[in-house]
Amino acid sequence: MKIKQMSETFLLAMIITFSGGLQDAYTYFARNKVFANAQTGNIVLMASKLSDGQYADAIRYVFPLLSFALGIFVAEQIQGYYKEANFDIANGLGVRVSLFVSGFFNENGNLYANCLVSFSCAMQVQAFRSVHGYPYASTMCIGNMRAGVSAFSHWMRTKNEESLKKALHYIGIIITFALGATVGYSCILYLGMKTIWISSTLLLIGFLMMFIQNTERSR
Repeated sequence: MKIKQMSETFLLAMIITFSGGLQDAYTYFARNKVFANAQTGNIVLMASKLSDGQYADAIRYVFPLLSFALGIFVAEQIQGYYKEANFDIANGLGVRVSLFVSGFFNENGNLYANCLVSFSCAMQVQAFRSVHGYPYASTMCIGNMRAGVSAFSHWMRTKNEESLKKALHYIGIIITFALGATVGYSCILYLGMKTIWISSTLLLIGFLMMFIQNTERSR
């Protein structure tokens, strides 16, 4: 009997995606309008600042972009050198520590906080890339929207049940991301810079879920 990878379960995908939406809302609304996940948006905003000659303002987008790239690189290196269980532990600790530390910075530390969150988001998106065998992104929506609408269109044309199931998975992922962003925005009003600790806690729960299953499988 094949054991499903915990990293591919729908429940864990919901936790990770909710956290991803919260992270984006946090860095944009609490940390000087920088996206933690949507690096395309950061590139557009950076380009507009450069075009206007606002070079100092452009810096706040450059470093999160580089941090995101570094996060992908570090996660891939860990993935290449360690077995799955060790990768889960190393990646999990790296993401959670980065998010937790970012909550200690005040407004003067926005750049550092955004770099830490972007770094952790990149490690997250590198580690969690499929749910029930369907590729997805836990930190952005455009790819999920494309795949979901495509699957729904295919179901409308063929009435293939697998296509409908796939479409519903992606719709669930997108809605969960939006809910995470909504909660993130609302919590900023009360928790301020500490809001990111909600994301850190959620990812700790996800990490424990994976750690427990990996421990059971290694017995």
